[in-house]
Amino acid sequence: MRGRWWKILGLAGVAGVAATGVVIARAERRRRAYTPEEIRLKLRERAADDARESGGGA
Repeated sequence: MRGRWWKILGLAGVAGVAATGVVIARAERRRRAYTPEEIRLKLRERAADDARESGGGA
């Protein structure tokens, strides 16, 4: 009986690791889907927002 719990716990751990890997892979695919131009545009928008929030400093 005791060994059975360890097997169940081990299988749950393996399933958790696999699920985490899937989530990370999806996020990485989404991140890599941006073109360099899109990334530059997003960075410029963030910089402009930050400049507005901080009072327009360079």
